[in-house]
Amino acid sequence: MIRALSNAASGMKAQELNIDVLSNNLANVNTTGFKRSRAEFADLFYEAKQQAGAPSSTGSALPVGTEIGHGVRPTSTYKAFTGGEMRETGNPLDLSIEGKGFFQVIQPDGSLAYTRAGIFKTNAEGQVVNIDGYPLEPALSIPQDATSITISESGVVSVTLGAEMTQEIVGEIQVATFANPAGLTSLGRNLFAETPASGQPIQSTPSEDGSGRLLQGFVESSNVAVVSEMIDLIAAQRAYEINSQVIKASDQMLQQTSRLGR
Repeated sequence: MIRALSNAASGMKAQELNIDVLSNNLANVNTTGFKRSRAEFADLFYEAKQQAGAPSSTGSALPVGTEIGHGVRPTSTYKAFTGGEMRETGNPLDLSIEGKGFFQVIQPDGSLAYTRAGIFKTNAEGQVVNIDGYPLEPALSIPQDATSITISESGVVSVTLGAEMTQEIVGEIQVATFANPAGLTSLGRNLFAETPASGQPIQSTPSEDGSGRLLQGFVESSNVAVVSEMIDLIAAQRAYEINSQVIKASDQMLQQTSRLGR
């Protein structure tokens, strides 16, 4: 009976985590480049009352055993890097990657961070930066007298200069890929950092090695599907309620047992 209480309690805690993850997904439904997470669980160890194959009272081997589980535990929050919908903005420095690559930016401490949110601007020096002011890597600057910016699918950046309308290549955008992107750690602000689980970043030119081509004037929307998240939320709520009912049922049975001694 006490085991039923602890099992149900572990189920309620697991569903609390599940709802936390789902709520974060729904909160970021309009966040550019956001990737949804999924809570994953595993059952705990089992107490074997009787092993399968053990001899029965008649001398024959038991075809099945008797095992009692000890509940559930969270194992991970898996981040799904499936592509989001491409949304046109018309901003020449807005970029999206139609593939598995990541943009690279330099954080204030000098370390690299990786992002799928291709919202870029120019700072006072003409350097291309993300919405937090982190410069793109490799560094890219746009001349002050540029009248138009063109970014090819392979990342070549060219500008039109002055009244003469001359074309000039000012740099190239590179992207990074990872053997296991789900192993990246989330830093917030649409940024990720490499970990031993993700593997080291593989630098490449867009459109090569499966990194994906660049789309100028588009940004990648969140990959959260509201209907699917709401269905999962309802299922999590019901699982939480069911586990709470198990606790109530166990409590009522314990009350009945305690009355036997009166």
